[in-house]
Amino acid sequence: MHLYVHVPFCARRCSYCDFAIAVREKTPAAEYVAAVSREWQSRRAHPAWTDSPVVETIYFGGGTPSRLPPAQLGTLIATVSADRPVAPTAEITLEANPDDVTEEAAGAWREAGVNRLSLGAQSFDDAVLRWMHRTHDSRAIPAAVAAARTAGFGDVSVDLIFGLPAELERDWARDLACALALEPEHLSLYGLTTEAGTPLARWTERGETRPVSEQCYAAEYLAAHEVLGRAGFEHYEVSNAARPGHRARHNSAYWTRASYLGLGPSAHSAATGERWWNIRDWTAYARAVESGADWVAARERPAAEAVRLEELYLGLRTAEGVRAELVPEAAAGAWCREGWAVSADGRVKLTVEGWLRLDALVASV
Repeated sequence: MHLYVHVPFCARRCSYCDFAIAVREKTPAAEYVAAVSREWQSRRAHPAWTDSPVVETIYFGGGTPSRLPPAQLGTLIATVSADRPVAPTAEITLEANPDDVTEEAAGAWREAGVNRLSLGAQSFDDAVLRWMHRTHDSRAIPAAVAAARTAGFGDVSVDLIFGLPAELERDWARDLACALALEPEHLSLYGLTTEAGTPLARWTERGETRPVSEQCYAAEYLAAHEVLGRAGFEHYEVSNAARPGHRARHNSAYWTRASYLGLGPSAHSAATGERWWNIRDWTAYARAVESGADWVAARERPAAEAVRLEELYLGLRTAEGVRAELVPEAAAGAWCREGWAVSADGRVKLTVEGWLRLDALVASV
C-alpha cells in the first residue's frame, strides 16, 4: 500500500500555485485529523484494503504539511499503523516549508516516524522568493537542512523551480550551486508554468510579466542535467534526480502505475482498475465526512487505450523507459534518429532532449 495524505493548509498562496489549498492563519489540526482518520477507516470496505496488507510508503503533501503540529502528524501515522503494518523500511515523507523546520519540529517529526523531508526551497534569491510569495527567505533554507540533519534526517530533498521570467534576472547556476552545497540526497526540478486563476496568470494577462522563452527554458533544464550528473546525481525521472539509493519511492510508485490510496481534500486514489478523487475544497470535504455524505467527487474506470497511453507517458518520464512494444516501430526509429530516445534490450528510453519533448512525443503516437 502506498498512501498519500493531502494537508491543504498554507499561510498564503504562492504566485504560481493552483493546488487545492486552504489559506488559514491557524491550522484546524484537530478537525483535519478527525476527518482524515474517518476517511481512512472507511477504506476497510474497499478491495484495495485487503489487497494491500503492508504500508510501503506514506507521503504527506500539500499545501504545507509542516503547518500540521507534530503531535497530529504522529496521530495520523499511529492511526494508519494500528490498522496496517507499516514496513520497517517504509519511506515516510513530509513536505515542509524551510521556515517551519526547527530542530524541535524536526525532532518531533522523526519521533513520529517521518524519515524523509522534502523542502520547498524553490530559489536562493530573496527577490525571487518575494515574487513567488514564499513565506521564507534564502537564509531559512540552509538553516532548515541543518536542523533536519541535527534531528537525524538522512534523506533530504530540495525543490527548485527553473524557467522563471527573464526580468527577475535569477541566476540559475547559482541556485543549483547553493542547493548542491547543502549536500541533499535528492533534488526536484520543476519548470514554471502559468496556471489559470493564479496571480502569475493575472500578471501575465496584464503584461506585467512574460513567460521565459522556450530556448532559455530548455537551456536551464539541460544545464541542470549536466551539473547534477557531474555531482553524482542520477537524473532518474523528468523532474527528479537523486544520489544512489535515494530515489523517491513513493513517487516512483505513481510512475510505475502501482496502486495507491489518497486521503484528504482533492486526494486521488487508484486501485483495482478504478480511480477516484475527493472533493477539492477543504471545508466541503470536512462537512461531507462529518455528516456521513459521500466525499468522493468522481470515479472512473479507464478504458484499455487510456491505460496504454498512461503507461506510455509515465514510463517515458523515467530513466527506465517503456517496453519497446508500447512504441510504434516507426516512431521509435524517428525518435532515435533525432537523438530523443535510445532503443536497447527491448526498451525505449528518452534522452534528456527527449524529455523536453515528452508531451509532444506521446501525443504523436
